[in-house]
This record gives sequence, structure tokens and C-alpha cells, in this order.
Amino acid sequence: MAITTEPAAPTTETPPDPSTEPETRPGTKPPAPAKESQGADPAKAAKDGWQLNSPLVLTMVLLLVVLAQGPIRQALSAPVMQSWMTVFVAVVVQALPFLVLGVLLSAGIAVFVPATFFARALPDNPVLAVPIAGMAGAILPGCECASVPVAGALVRRGVTPAAAIAFLLSAPAINPIVLTATAVAFPRNPEMVLARFVGSLLVACVMGWLWTRLGRTDWLRLPAHEPHEGETKGAAFWGSVRHDVMQAGGFLVLGAMSAATLKAVAPASRLRTAADNPVVAILALSILAVLLSICSEADAFVAASLTQFSLTAKLAFLVVGPMIDLKLFAMQAGTFGRGFALRFAPATFVLAITGAVVTGAVLL
Repeated sequence: MAITTEPAAPTTETPPDPSTEPETRPGTKPPAPAKESQGADPAKAAKDGWQLNSPLVLTMVLLLVVLAQGPIRQALSAPVMQSWMTVFVAVVVQALPFLVLGVLLSAGIAVFVPATFFARALPDNPVLAVPIAGMAGAILPGCECASVPVAGALVRRGVTPAAAIAFLLSAPAINPIVLTATAVAFPRNPEMVLARFVGSLLVACVMGWLWTRLGRTDWLRLPAHEPHEGETKGAAFWGSVRHDVMQAGGFLVLGAMSAATLKAVAPASRLRTAADNPVVAILALSILAVLLSICSEADAFVAASLTQFSLTAKLAFLVVGPMIDLKLFAMQAGTFGRGFALRFAPATFVLAITGAVVTGAVLL
């Protein structure tokens, strides 16, 4: 028995045994497995070492700004760039507080309001739900930037898209803050307040009714929120706030950049020639409202300053602006999908001009 155990111990039987393979790794005879292990480790180390993250991107951007600060100063000192920066900062500063308000309301609706509340508050018939939702827009003290995330939250909570669209269009134009600002801006024309209220509510309801007849569910795509399973309501609330701020805020910046670019290159002298023709004046101020992307709390003062235009043209400016502009188009595309925005924006623009003209002919 002792003799048979001695030949089993020598190394002649160890190469075919798999148990002895880890003992031969430090040797020089098997180079192939050593190459494979050496090839995998540098690849993983390279991936871990050069992983792109937010701090790295921020550091690279700051480094480029420091190195190119001379050309950047020269570019920003140009009058066109100063005008661009003024408009961009003004649009963002005006819209950001109301965007945050809308995000907070959106998160509150998504987390704290039960889905059955909206089923009880609005009629089952979409035709009746549209005007009720449009009138409900009068209670939101915010601008168009706040209404977009709130409308998105309403659709996610089961509200019919037609009613959410009516709320989306009416809230920025008929809330108490906007109507008060309009009355202050037009002290000699108090009828402008009623005309803006009626014209905006009319367009909002018509757009909602059109959706009930022509709208399709595949046109409306909402970003799905995480279920927040296992989280408290407070954690789910702040998680929803961070989600909406990152999404809507990015599209707000893109819209503000577009508005600032067009405002900086558009000549102001052409506005005077456009005011002489009533039809051209209405179209000019409607297009100007889209390009300037002014907050609805401040657009009445801009319209009042355009003294060379008629009251109907100014009403078109006040009705079109809160419903569709560059930053709104970007935010609606980010919230409801690009396909929805491409169909919704032209229809809203045409109906807003039509509603302003009809309202102006009757009340002004």
C-alpha cells in the first residue's frame, strides 16, 4: 500500500489532472492562459479609468473655458451677442420660477392625489370635460411653462387628453395673475381683459373638442415615471420633481436659445411697416409672439408698448403667445412627444389667430 501511493505523487500524473492546473499558472510553460488574463485586465482597467461621467465633463468644459477665455470675451463683447445674452437670460429667469411651480404641482398630483379624484371631478363625456378643464385653468397662478408639466401629470393620472389640452392652453392665459397684469398694462382699454379671457378660453375649448374628433392615442407619448415602489411619498415626490426639472428645464433652455437667436437677428424696423396693413399686422404680431417666447405674466406690457398696432393685433399677440411659442414647442415635444408637437403647434397657431380675430371683432 505504501509503494502504490508513492508513484501517484510524482509530477508525471499531474499535467492531465485539472486540479493541478492552478499550480502550473506561475510557471512559464503555459503562456496562452497568461496572455488571456493579461489581455482582460488592461481592458477592464482602461474602461474603469476612462469612464465618462458628469464631473469629468464639467472639468473638461471649465478647462476649455479657461484656455479660450480671450476669444470668448471678444465674442461676448459684440452687440449681437450682448442682445442674445439679454434675451436668453430674460426668458429663462422669467420662466424658471413658474416652471418650478409647475413641476411641484405635477409631482404633487402624481404622488398625493389619488387617481379616482379626477374620475369624480370631470365628467365621463369628453365633450363636457373640455370646458370644465378649460375653466379650471383659471385657478393656476402660473405661466405656460408651469402648465406643461401639470398637463402631463393629468394625462398620466387618467384624465382624458382632450381635457388636459384644454387646461394646457387656458391656464397660462386666463389665470388671475395674467388678467390682472393685462388690466394694468391696458388701463384705458379694460375691454382687453375680457377679450383675452374669452378668446383664450374659446381657443382652448375648440382645440380640446378637435382632439376628441381627430386625435389619436399614438400621437401622444408621455415619459413613464418610475413606479417608486417601496419608497415613501416624500421620496417619490422629490424623485418626480428631479425627473421633471431635468427634462422640462433642458427643453426650456433650448427654446430660450432659439428665441434669443431670432430676436437678435430680426430687424425692428420692419414692425413699423407691418402695422399699416391690418392683416399683416395681425400675422406679424402673432409670429412675433411665437419668436419672442415671452412669459404670459409679462407679455401684456410688451403688447401695450407696440402703440403703432391695433387692439386686435395686440389681442392676437396675447392669445397666441401663451399657447404656442419656441420654448413651449420644445417643452411640449419633450413632454408629449415630437409627433404631438408637430401636429399640435400649427393647429394651435391657426386657431389662436382665428379666435383672436373673431373675439376682437365682437368685443374690441
